[in-house]
Amino acid sequence: MSLLQVDIQSAGYEKDIAIVQDINFTLEKGELVGLIGPNGAGKSTTIKSILGLLDNLVGTVKYDSKETYSYIPERPIFYDELTLWEHLDFVAAVEGLSDQEYKQKANELLEIYYLADHSHEFPIKYSKGMQQKAMLILAMITNPSFYIIDEPFIGLDPNAMKLFLASIQKERSRGAGILMSTHVLDTAEKVCNRFIIIDNGKLKAIGTLDEIRTQCNLKNGSLYDCFHQISEGNQNEK
Repeated sequence: MSLLQVDIQSAGYEKDIAIVQDINFTLEKGELVGLIGPNGAGKSTTIKSILGLLDNLVGTVKYDSKETYSYIPERPIFYDELTLWEHLDFVAAVEGLSDQEYKQKANELLEIYYLADHSHEFPIKYSKGMQQKAMLILAMITNPSFYIIDEPFIGLDPNAMKLFLASIQKERSRGAGILMSTHVLDTAEKVCNRFIIIDNGKLKAIGTLDEIRTQCNLKNGSLYDCFHQISEGNQNEK
């Protein structure tokens, strides 16, 4: 069974006003799927539908009750009066994590992302890049079955981006699936197994890069070339 099965017939923020329609895809074990689309295409609405945050959803989002997921939003969110370590304690308590196991993994991640010396400081006072790394750590300590990540590269310098990519590769090697929304197409092209291209609230192309190329009639096109053709085509239709 797929880690995640998404069948959104329509979804939006107001009744009878659909922002996205006919969005269908799956996420498999160990797979990294890139959710691609211009601003306003419907990526955030799709993610909110998966997370169960929209009342106006027609369709289904399925995953096994034994599976767990972590969501990493585009804009980091923290409690004002909790240090990073207190955030870690809070997540561990909510998820019922083994004290020894979670502390070992937390310490490893804090060292990897160079936040060990800042773990008893308030994340709201971190730089944007440090906040993004803190959110990654909070998501990873739970060992989720799959991740939903919204624009993970914003605020990360090249070294932090390299660390992030290494971390998600390690998560994939244990079978975790990753759905990642991003505008960084050159990086997505290198690391994603498949792509979901959304524009104007509808699914425009889905598959591996070769399959996307076939759908766009661009034999040797890059992901950016395919993305640009789809976006330009939709502009011409308006």
